[in-house]
Amino acid sequence: MNQIIEALLDHRSIRKFKDKKLTEEQIHTIVKAAQQASTSSNVMAYTIIGVKDEHLKEELYNVSGHQHVKDNAHMFIFCGDLHRINHLDNPEHNQHIQENLESTEQLIVATVDAALAAQNASIAAESMGLGICYIGSLRNDINRVNELLELPEYVIPLFGLVVGYPDHMPDIKPRLPLETIYHEDKYKPFAKQQKFIEAYDNEMSNYYKTRSSNTKADTWSDQMVRKFSNPTRMDVTPFIKSKNLNKR
Repeated sequence: MNQIIEALLDHRSIRKFKDKKLTEEQIHTIVKAAQQASTSSNVMAYTIIGVKDEHLKEELYNVSGHQHVKDNAHMFIFCGDLHRINHLDNPEHNQHIQENLESTEQLIVATVDAALAAQNASIAAESMGLGICYIGSLRNDINRVNELLELPEYVIPLFGLVVGYPDHMPDIKPRLPLETIYHEDKYKPFAKQQKFIEAYDNEMSNYYKTRSSNTKADTWSDQMVRKFSNPTRMDVTPFIKSKNLNKR
């Protein structure tokens, strides 16, 4: 096993950081690594917004509710971005460009491009001895984040990524068994996955009971049932449409 594989398998989310900021060189290195990620047709349908302003971090913390949103070395916000493409159009082809930009396909392209870039950024940061944590909770009030970042049409905030020097080392959370995630040639019926999910529930139950902090009694299946029984962030759909995305 090489060092890259070892680093990937050692990943954990860091939510407590030392009071030390990233240098400009570190920030630019992480962004450059993000830019080298694969991108659909070289569209590069994303923008990364670095957040340094403490007042802005406080406002984003009010949306997220997570302390590490304001206590970190640096915060990156990854946006799906088709705004640039919209400004390259030839008036003769404007209608066709607009139809494309407003399609579900291009929303998927922008989301995938941003996610790939973010994962490159994460791996780069971790290779530098830094820790990271993704922040999906910025979508708790996506309209407010849009307002704070002054995002134009065809640009949506997808998630944040906080980076810093780790001030704790949490246990690595187990993942679903390979047999549930990796299917060969065709989709594996749930009945053939079920025993592996049950084994994973037992593993997660033990993990939650014995981890070094925040112990509790829970399983993955129980978590998922609770999560999807409670409608959340239902304002995201109309917001995305209001940005002229996913309309066709």
